[in-house]
Amino acid sequence: MMYDVCVIGSGAGGGPIAYELSNAGYNVVVLEKGPYIKTNEFSKDELAFRRDIYKPNLKDEFHIIYEKHKGKYVRYDGREYEWSFWNGNIVGGASNFMSGYFHPLKQEDFRLKSEFGEIEGANIEDWPITLDELEPYYKKVESAVGISGDDMPYPPLKENFLTTVFDKACSRLGYKSLRTSRCIISENKGKRNGCYYSNFCGSYGCSSGAKGSSRVALLDECDAKIITESFVYKLESDKNKIKKAYFFDKNKNSHSIEAKIFVLALSPIETSRLLLNSKNNCFPNGIANNSNQVGKNLIFSAGGTGEGTFKKELLGEELFKKINTPGVFFNRNLKDWYFYEEKGKRYKGGVIDFLFEHANIIPRVKSEIWDEDGKIIWGKKLQQKIKEHIPNQRKLKFEIFVDWLPTDGTYVGIEKGVKDKWGIDVASIYLDPHPHDLKVGEYLAKKAVHVLKEMGAVEIYYDISPSPPQNLVAGGARFGDDPKKSVLDKNCKTHELKNLYISDASFMPTGGSVPYTWSIYANSFRVADILKERLKRKQD
Repeated sequence: MMYDVCVIGSGAGGGPIAYELSNAGYNVVVLEKGPYIKTNEFSKDELAFRRDIYKPNLKDEFHIIYEKHKGKYVRYDGREYEWSFWNGNIVGGASNFMSGYFHPLKQEDFRLKSEFGEIEGANIEDWPITLDELEPYYKKVESAVGISGDDMPYPPLKENFLTTVFDKACSRLGYKSLRTSRCIISENKGKRNGCYYSNFCGSYGCSSGAKGSSRVALLDECDAKIITESFVYKLESDKNKIKKAYFFDKNKNSHSIEAKIFVLALSPIETSRLLLNSKNNCFPNGIANNSNQVGKNLIFSAGGTGEGTFKKELLGEELFKKINTPGVFFNRNLKDWYFYEEKGKRYKGGVIDFLFEHANIIPRVKSEIWDEDGKIIWGKKLQQKIKEHIPNQRKLKFEIFVDWLPTDGTYVGIEKGVKDKWGIDVASIYLDPHPHDLKVGEYLAKKAVHVLKEMGAVEIYYDISPSPPQNLVAGGARFGDDPKKSVLDKNCKTHELKNLYISDASFMPTGGSVPYTWSIYANSFRVADILKERLKRKQD
């Protein structure tokens, strides 16, 4: 069968394409590497249903990582070091396991180079579109996927009393406390139930349907054909068009799909890997890669984490009881330093999100196994410590999001001759973060610590690290007007092929100082409109 559109990948970048095009009457097929898991099949079992069970076994599918230390790359085999950049091979992809902290980009994020100037060693480029062009699609996500919060289609989620303490502390410090919008609906929406406050959002699938995964919000609401457990390993093209996509089923039988238009929405790393592995006479360096830009300028989200502890013995019984209410959220963030000045120079800063520690009891207990001297304790001594600490303290965490500046040294390649269980060369991931990322992260961490102290927290610490978060990846096939510096045009079509688009986070030249998912969703809806118009005109 010749499909109108073949979408490879079903997460935040693929779901909107399938949803919009199939609901417009076009024949759409989605190829998804993982299985289809229904909403009621997800569980809050602390071990059995974490994100990890929907990742490939690293003995079978892995990456080779090169991390730069003191000017030289050190090679790490993902199998040996259990270093995984997989984020969920399942219908709906990583959107099933996100926490759903949603922030839109600001106007300046689209013109980082123009606004703040060049930084030595960083490959910063402005976006070829503006916030005005993306804004209608942010709105589309609010309603179609479902976002709760201030001025959102769904009322704010229920919040813990500690948010009142936070608001007052920020007011005393002269900071502006903001309620964080969440991609979790607070009220029922069609077949989806509103949130029931298990607080098992991050790394877990949502068994109520409240969290706005691509599967529950979009793919379950359209007639696109979804072929599960299908690993796409090669694209076939001539010099102008993609002709076929080849994929293995779970039994390693090879199949092919033909379509008028192909859309890649795997993940930035796997999208680059597929293109680089799909060499032919027209594209000897990989599909759409005669510019040698595929895989380049890979970015993550820079920043770090921290926390403070609120103890019953310091707060008193009555106040501690209020803040120890389980389930309800702490949805607050600070953007006072999204832009800031230091020594007369203006910098791009970022976002500080505040949240409670995860409801999973296992990591909370594991954190108690060390004594004051850093030695492991066990038996009755550990039992006593757990009984004293866990019920009598509450930890408030913070996550810092700042721009990971693209560099020549952070990119995706192919590890030739090192093959996965499918017999396909695996991706190599090169990591060389820019030192400016750490400087900004450190600046924001000190502000977060200031707030926690004002709230009365103790045992405060933070960690700003150059290591990338594996679940916040973008770039590798960025869009732009200059084919020599980009893989895609402003419509997310490859410069070199007429019918190949990329709608996952690969398109982003810079990521902004926020989690990416809202922007990925919004851009995918934008690309869907472009494709609808193209198909309507029967454009070749």
